[in-house]
Amino acid sequence: MPLSMVQSGESVQVAAIRAGWGLQRRLADMGLTPGVRVKVINSQGRGPVVLDIRGSRLALGHGIAHKIMVT
Repeated sequence: MPLSMVQSGESVQVAAIRAGWGLQRRLADMGLTPGVRVKVINSQGRGPVVLDIRGSRLALGHGIAHKIMVT
C-alpha cells in the first residue's frame, strides 16, 4: 500500500519507491530506502506526512508519499 494511506502511529517497512531516479536518490539521501522501518507520526488531511526515520523526523508531501510502497 502507499505510504500516504498509512494511519498515524503505525510502523511500516518501505518495500519500494516508484519514482524516477532523481526522486529515489533524493529520498535515499534522506535515509528513506527500501527495507528501512519508519513510523508515521502524522498523516492527517492535506498537510504533510511526518515520519520518524532512524530517530529523525522527515516531512513529505502526499504526492511523494503516494509513490512510496510499504508493507
